[in-house]
Amino acid sequence: MLNQVYRLVSPKQFEAITVNEEVTDETLIIRPTYLSICHADQRYFTGTRGKEAMAKKLPMALIHEGIGKVIHDPKGEFQKGDHVVMVPNTPMEEDEVIHENYLKSTKFRSSGYDGYMQEYVFLRRDRAIKIPEDFDLEVSAFLELISVAFHTIKRAEKSMNKDTSILGVWGDGNLGYITSLLLSRRYPESKIYVFGKHEMKLEYFSFADSVFSINQIPEDLEISHAFECTGGMGSQYAVKQIIDHIKPEGTIALMGVSENPIEINTRMVLERGLTLIGSSRSGVEDFKETIEFLAEHPGARRRLRQLVGIRKKIVTIEDMISFFEDELTNSWGKAVMQWEV
Repeated sequence: MLNQVYRLVSPKQFEAITVNEEVTDETLIIRPTYLSICHADQRYFTGTRGKEAMAKKLPMALIHEGIGKVIHDPKGEFQKGDHVVMVPNTPMEEDEVIHENYLKSTKFRSSGYDGYMQEYVFLRRDRAIKIPEDFDLEVSAFLELISVAFHTIKRAEKSMNKDTSILGVWGDGNLGYITSLLLSRRYPESKIYVFGKHEMKLEYFSFADSVFSINQIPEDLEISHAFECTGGMGSQYAVKQIIDHIKPEGTIALMGVSENPIEINTRMVLERGLTLIGSSRSGVEDFKETIEFLAEHPGARRRLRQLVGIRKKIVTIEDMISFFEDELTNSWGKAVMQWEV
């Protein structure tokens, strides 16, 4: 079946490519409806991902956060018109030990494989999860990012000791907001402290027990466990502050992506018996558990609505380019496209 795929061919240049898609009984045909931009998409769009990566991965359709309507299911397991979230991870094998998003053989959309900027997405049926009818569609567009935070929290819990009295989150951006919000609902008896550098952004964290400017942290403040959500070179300073303020034998979950290596004070990591956990992406089970969790916490869903920063109906390639450029100057929240190309 012929399909129009809108691929980035060079920085800030999209082209419509006709692709002949293979359809089997395991293939769902999905019409994308709402898509959300990730920092990784912007690095490709602006050409800052690195020459080697750009040359290796382009041309490629961007976006790995999105939802769509089922157009056709040959098995009839989904009804036509069902809204589903599309899972970007596509594992090629099963492993009893390694989670699907850490297998080297797993394919990931918009990272070497076409993302969701397409007329239709031909999706393996195990990569689609139906969205409850009362879920906000614009918020559902970035369920992938929410599932990444949920996945990290579950990984951290495997090594966290029973002291969960104070949980610290470093980062006042989208990931920090989502992570601290999930923690506040998952640990209602714990205090949630958020650390950031933008006073305006920290005002959105009204559900947290306390917010701190990273330049004004009390010397005697202690936290039980920490989640680093900064990324870039900010990760280095965040990890340093976390090590300074975390209790002995605490767990530090690393979530922010840094293109360059950062320094970590391993002497204090050893002296305090700390555990550092790396976490990236998420799998289909994380999506399912995230949707179940949000279904049980409508208040959290309402809070997530505050993360919808900018939105725009996308009809043409020119719309795509202008929206990506608008997102570069967006000061708060996620950029969501209403996809009508």
